[in-house]
Amino acid sequence: MASLPRRGVLKVLPAAAGAAVTAGAAAARAATRKAAEPVFPQPATRRAVRRSGRLETRMTVRFTEQELPGAGTVRTRTYEGSVPGPTLRVRPGDTLRITHVNALPPNTGPAHHGTDINVPHGFNTVNLHLHGMHVDPTGEADNVFRSFEPADRPGGTTTHRSTVAVPKDHPAGTFWYHPHHHGATATHLLNGLAGVIVVEGDIDDVPEVAAAEDVVVCINELKLSGGRVPDLTSDATYDRLPSTFLVNGATNPVLTIAPGEVQRWRLVNAGALTTLYLRLDGQRMHQIASDGITYMRPVAVTALQLPVGGRADLLIRGGEPGVYQLTAGGVSRPLMTLKVAGTPRSMALPTRLPGRPPTLPDPTRTRALTFRSYENVFSGDFPHAYRILGEGETPHADPEAGRRDPVWGRFRPDFVNHRVRLGQVEEWTVTNDSRRHAHHPLHLHTNHFLVTAINNRPLATPVWHDTVGLPPHGSLTFRLCARDFVGRAMVHCHQSQHEDEGMMQIIDYVR
Repeated sequence: MASLPRRGVLKVLPAAAGAAVTAGAAAARAATRKAAEPVFPQPATRRAVRRSGRLETRMTVRFTEQELPGAGTVRTRTYEGSVPGPTLRVRPGDTLRITHVNALPPNTGPAHHGTDINVPHGFNTVNLHLHGMHVDPTGEADNVFRSFEPADRPGGTTTHRSTVAVPKDHPAGTFWYHPHHHGATATHLLNGLAGVIVVEGDIDDVPEVAAAEDVVVCINELKLSGGRVPDLTSDATYDRLPSTFLVNGATNPVLTIAPGEVQRWRLVNAGALTTLYLRLDGQRMHQIASDGITYMRPVAVTALQLPVGGRADLLIRGGEPGVYQLTAGGVSRPLMTLKVAGTPRSMALPTRLPGRPPTLPDPTRTRALTFRSYENVFSGDFPHAYRILGEGETPHADPEAGRRDPVWGRFRPDFVNHRVRLGQVEEWTVTNDSRRHAHHPLHLHTNHFLVTAINNRPLATPVWHDTVGLPPHGSLTFRLCARDFVGRAMVHCHQSQHEDEGMMQIIDYVR
């Protein structure tokens, strides 16, 4: 088979280098910004106390009416009254303790529709998923089987707790959090219920990275109708509503960089439905991490694909003075504007990084899965079936029903689809066999996986991911070696409407 070069995914350009600066320059630069420069919004930050190694915080989910710059007055479900929620900063070995307050009104309607758990429901029930983090998927940690129900009367609240121990060898990088209550994930994300998690560590100690201003770029996708986000009550709920994309709660905010200055951007696609094909024409971009896993060296890119739930860390080096825009294919408005202005600086790019080697041993077992959507097979408001088939598929309840079987290939909370042994290297081939509704970003909880081939063409340099888009009418091959944690977790489509309607399976990590 012909080798697919890394530029086939990242569109690599030659790297550039400059002269070194000290880490203190970043703080000095921020302090001397001219008052006339636009203020680029940043989410509020909550940081672990270094002496105790604990981040103890309270996170309240409620309906909030707020003025979003460029989007007007909107009423959405929020964390702590803002879109996005606060950025949480921890280090390997820290403990994250969250008191969750559900201040949403009581749910209306049934818990779910009869025996079909895969009809969207429970829009005021939340829980917590630490997307991409390698932490315990059970108990009061990253356990998406929990339900934080609202109070049974309007105006009431309920309180729930999460305690998450971050392993001492956890990779330093960019992650995020959001509710993962099955049946309501798309609605929650399209309200803006999400926030960034930063794990600080070895990559932040690289001198050239430490000198760069650290910029969170959290991209939320809202579906607004009359200043609100409707709940997902039919397959067509969001079809005719244009997506409003926000960066840190604003439409097309302006960020300033000096010529020759290097900034570190932490890009997070915290939307629900849309993969973003990003470009920043006229500027040099060097990617240093995907999905929180650092590369061995920076990779120059002209564009990058950021699936729903995906992250990318970039080093941006200011070029010629002017105004440039971060755009996404198919999105009518720029996501953000970069203004290159001010006194030129001379900042270097790193040549090596403390990355994770892109290798795993040969696999000792294989699995083959197929993501497939079927059109108009059910009656009612949700006629389409989103299924994961192949090895481990959820069996029919009635084989004679064929495609109209409501259980076959769809999420069942009492059925374990895969048992994965810790330490065993597996090779998965996942095929996208959908004709319409073929947008399927694959996400695996708890462990990263190493993408080795696309459409059976090996990558020259494999890439670590926890979320990756399946090629339409094609296949993806990756290797997985689960570590450390046992218990049930998920593999699913992160086009969140597909997930809510059943395109999800249970993995049981076992010793």
